[in-house]
Amino acid sequence: MAAMMERSVAGVILRNGKVFIARRAPGGPMGSRWEFPGGKVEPGESDEEALEREFLEEFEAQVRALRPLGETSFLHHGVERLLTAWLVELLPSSRLLPREHVELRWTPRTELRALDFADSDRKLIEFVEGPIES
Repeated sequence: MAAMMERSVAGVILRNGKVFIARRAPGGPMGSRWEFPGGKVEPGESDEEALEREFLEEFEAQVRALRPLGETSFLHHGVERLLTAWLVELLPSSRLLPREHVELRWTPRTELRALDFADSDRKLIEFVEGPIES
């Protein structure tokens, strides 16, 4: 039986036609590049739980994953990973604090392609550009 592909998730928060993105700290192959926040799905964890944990760790923010927007795959250290973009809602009492990123930004969806995104996240832009119902 084939092993299940390792999974990662990316959270897409929309506000007034803009999407929340974060710039990684310098260093490593994805250093200083933009991303849709998220990370690895741990064993036994659902995508929704992984997003809630990642946003809490990275931004001290409480979110609720609403629904998947699309998925792609990418290679990470020679291992193929499945990456799913999720529409995520920032809960009303939450703020986004930069604990692990050097810059946070609300960017018009039409301007995403002009930014230096991590390669894996660049593949998700097509899912974020189109019409999205909340």
